Amino acid sequence: MAIVIICLACSLSFMAAVNYYWPPEHRRAHNDLIGWQLSVVGTTYAVILGFMLYTVWINFGTADLNADAEANSIMNLYRLANGLPAEQGTKIKALARNYADVVVEKEWPEMGREVLPNESLDITRQMWKTLTSAKGSTPNEITTEDHALYELSALSGYRRVRMVQSANTLPGILWFVLITGGVVTIASTCLFGAANGVLHFIQVAAFTLLIALVLVAVADINRPFQGSVHVSDFAFRRLQVDMHSE
Repeated sequence: MAIVIICLACSLSFMAAVNYYWPPEHRRAHNDLIGWQLSVVGTTYAVILGFMLYTVWINFGTADLNADAEANSIMNLYRLANGLPAEQGTKIKALARNYADVVVEKEWPEMGREVLPNESLDITRQMWKTLTSAKGSTPNEITTEDHALYELSALSGYRRVRMVQSANTLPGILWFVLITGGVVTIASTCLFGAANGVLHFIQVAAFTLLIALVLVAVADINRPFQGSVHVSDFAFRRLQVDMHSE
């Protein structure tokens, strides 16, 4: 909200300065040129802004789906443990419960603070060690080991993707384009020589508000695990309930 207010204050102050040093009645003779420029700049910036918002929203949705898939792999491992040799099965169940607890209680808060978590990596290493040491004595146990190794491989992949997504943001050059484009577009709006000063004031304020809100949304969604709108840990919390109820 503070960013939006600052943007509004800056744009309206710029408009007031333009009106003071270059009165609207003097600018009206150039409205055709300013209008053409505003049309081209505004359209170009709208396309860029819309594309960026779409991109970060798609990335946010991908991070959400990846978290769900990671939780699903843990649940599959927990259930497959019933078909493993007794010793390995007990260990895998305990590690699966520990994995869910660590993700919810430690890793999600750490990612929110932009800290790269490591505890789940140690747990997956223990899972690999446990599964690769399992020696099935029946066809059912051997088949279960194969499926468990597949799920553990998928889990490791989902975890790595989550780590990358928690640290991934839009490059600085794209933020430069977004901010510069917004400044140029709003400035072009302020230069228009309107006959009705109040209406022009409202138009510039509304235009600035819209651009500022979209930029704030892009900045927030661009950080899937850190923003005020972030990927929920509901899948892992539900996983905890399911494992403790079985």
